[in-house]
Amino acid sequence: MNIDFNRRLSIAPMLDCTDRHERYFLRLISRHVLLYSEMVVTHALLHANPEMFLGHEELEYPAVLQLGGSNPGDLAKCSKMVEVAGFQEVNLNCGCPSDRVQSGSFGACLMKEKSLVADCFKAMQDAVSIPVSIKCRIGVDDFDSWDFFGDFIQTIADAGCKYFIIHARKAWLKGLSPKENREVPPLHYEFVHRLKAEMPQLNISINGGIKSLDQIVGHLQGDPTGATVSSTAPKGTALDGVMVGREAYENPWFLHDADRIVFGDEGEPRYKTRKEVLEAYLPYVEKQFTQGCPATILVKHLYGLFAGVPGARKFRQMLSEGAPRAKEYGGPAELIRKAMEFV
Repeated sequence: MNIDFNRRLSIAPMLDCTDRHERYFLRLISRHVLLYSEMVVTHALLHANPEMFLGHEELEYPAVLQLGGSNPGDLAKCSKMVEVAGFQEVNLNCGCPSDRVQSGSFGACLMKEKSLVADCFKAMQDAVSIPVSIKCRIGVDDFDSWDFFGDFIQTIADAGCKYFIIHARKAWLKGLSPKENREVPPLHYEFVHRLKAEMPQLNISINGGIKSLDQIVGHLQGDPTGATVSSTAPKGTALDGVMVGREAYENPWFLHDADRIVFGDEGEPRYKTRKEVLEAYLPYVEKQFTQGCPATILVKHLYGLFAGVPGARKFRQMLSEGAPRAKEYGGPAELIRKAMEFV
């Protein structure tokens, strides 16, 4: 498995979104996209039920598990658990701005502690044979200069890190919610393209505000504006990968053409229609439901599948209203089949 190839397009770790069920569902749409877990906090992994966080299907591969934490020893132990579980990579979150991560002194807070991040990375990488990557912002609070950003990356690179995923916004730790931190601070794609130009030995992926396959290919071909391939904007340095977040969750079918357009795979897609994807998902739904997973969790990832299609609203409505009483329909699989009649 050439994970560097799969980095061309990855799906961002999103709390309450990219759980094992979402990853399984998205893999039915795309063979190649690199899938990320939600952020898993080291304390929870070490002191709760590990299977809750590490459980997955091999179909999800290639897949990355993201850790949140700031204790090098704990991160090393958790990284080994991730490797043993079968994930292809472990990622350290240095970009989440939520109150929860601030109280634990990790996430975006870590951008102010470059030496600690370097120590964390080294402890993680020394513990495993799989790659360890870093996901961060371009800055935090008033620390938003190019020099600050470049110095942070250089410090971690000097510790041996080769793989960086950059959300091209800074984070405000006070005054903005996590949602606002995804939207309010302006995007500076040029920071990420400059980073690749000045440190070409690093594998650099860009994240933030990217919503189309044209934008993805544009960044991969070196367009620092994130415009489409046909843009007349000056070309920068081609990036190694693009990470997409909310668009993949709210409109997952846009990934259907990604294997061909982004990865150059001219083979037949695994499934040609949205309904074929759902039919393929149903046996998994039935298995997970019998093992105790709530129907509400299993169907929520499907809400955006028919975005823009007539009947999509009724499809979503039936799933959301029917899931809490899925047994009345004979289980969530039958509920999904009935909802499919609206589209």
